[in-house]
Amino acid sequence: MLFAASLAGLLGLACASPAPRLAPRQSGPNYPVYTFDQLIDHFPESDRYVPHTNATFKQRYVYDSTYYKPGGPVFLYISGETSVESRYENIESGIIQILMNATNGLGIILENRFYGDSYPVAETIADNAYFAQHVSLPGVNVSLNAPDTPWILYGGSLAGAQTAFSIKTYGDILWGGIAASAPIHVVLGYWQWYAPIQKYAPQDCVTSINNIIDKMDYLIGKNDTAAIQQLKNIFGLGALKDNRDFAMTIAFPLGGPMNYPTETWQELNWSPLYGANDFWNFCNNVSNIDSPANITAVDYELAKYTHGEPWTNLGNYANYVKEIVLPYCTTGDYDSTENGCFGTQNVSYWADTTNSDDRSYLYSTCTEQGAYQVAPPTGKSLISRVLQVNYTQQWCTWAFPAGQYNSIPSTPDLTRYTRYGGFNFSADRLAFIDGDQDVWLDLCYHSNDAPARYSTDLHPEELIAGSGHHWDSYGIKDIPAEPQFIRNAHYWEIRTVQKFLRQRESSKRDAAISGREL
Repeated sequence: MLFAASLAGLLGLACASPAPRLAPRQSGPNYPVYTFDQLIDHFPESDRYVPHTNATFKQRYVYDSTYYKPGGPVFLYISGETSVESRYENIESGIIQILMNATNGLGIILENRFYGDSYPVAETIADNAYFAQHVSLPGVNVSLNAPDTPWILYGGSLAGAQTAFSIKTYGDILWGGIAASAPIHVVLGYWQWYAPIQKYAPQDCVTSINNIIDKMDYLIGKNDTAAIQQLKNIFGLGALKDNRDFAMTIAFPLGGPMNYPTETWQELNWSPLYGANDFWNFCNNVSNIDSPANITAVDYELAKYTHGEPWTNLGNYANYVKEIVLPYCTTGDYDSTENGCFGTQNVSYWADTTNSDDRSYLYSTCTEQGAYQVAPPTGKSLISRVLQVNYTQQWCTWAFPAGQYNSIPSTPDLTRYTRYGGFNFSADRLAFIDGDQDVWLDLCYHSNDAPARYSTDLHPEELIAGSGHHWDSYGIKDIPAEPQFIRNAHYWEIRTVQKFLRQRESSKRDAAISGREL
């Protein structure tokens, strides 16, 4: 994953001026969590949000004023699909600390409604604007509300899309934003999730899995139930009745549709502080050429069903699943929907209305985001081709039956996203930054399907070679120890924000001159 770091470092030598020097990063304080009385209903005239209410909910946030000086900007980090506590590193040593440090700014992490302990209904981007206009920070004795103070948003992944939508919709309130790995384009079935793995992962591992999946799908296509059952038994998953549940479970190390208990390609990171090596461990096991004879013998157990051709590295693959994945189901009842187990066909399980991050993410996926992880329509595949849109869609139907005031569409209403422009998305002072090895890249600004991109000061963009999912959001306290390609991305973000702020000063001067002329 880090092979492009040296290239980024060489490109950095071409800069005409030296990179900005940042002060040594400080250990973050113990952040008290505050709450803001956020409107539940920002749109009392909209039929989408009936029944309407004047009530509020307690939206949680933290802030850091370590570097703030009067006149400095406010950086609002949108926490995305997790709690505010899970994003502390972004304000302690990551992108918000970097930008605060460079601009004498103040940083805030705002917990999304739907996640952590901030639970009501939708309207997230309106929350950002309302918060910026009305929050009063405890212990800060000056007003920092937008638009009088420049507020600059940052979000990664889903929060990156929300950042982009916020700036486009409320650009008169929010001065600018950085959208990292932001899925601004949506599709129903998203097979490209697996494309970076096909391209960049160790190729002996990739080839082994592709070939095993080809043989598995051949048996499924023939409806050879005996052979399929034997294959399930080899993985220790003979109890799984639905072939799709089986296919998803053995795909967990790669990223099974919607679910994966182990860390995947998406969770790789340039820093061991934030990443995990599960994926590398998985591939190293699959492609192990020194496995014991009892493991390699498994490669031949199904050869009679494939014209004598062995299933190379099937034994390694199955052994990894049995040793690493199966223990997550502590009861051993693999076909159940009990916590950690692998069955999905229990309707009552999905109908449980208890609030959770997983249920919130499923709801937004089912209603407007889509991007169901599926097998590709042609060519090689790392997951079985039985994993298609209908597999995920059934969970939506079971989890969110029609109620008195609300019902989900029969398929996600992608127009909720596409109305913002998709790959033609544009908003002043909105920067897009992506990683070229991100599993979500083809939904982002720098998608392989997007038009050619050319950066300007008003519409900046950056594609980080060798980077994954919003890797720019992470930092470490030892700045020189950062890989050069990440430091360069951080310097680019500093310059971008500084340009945004200078544009603001320039517009204020122009307005003052215009006023004097009148």
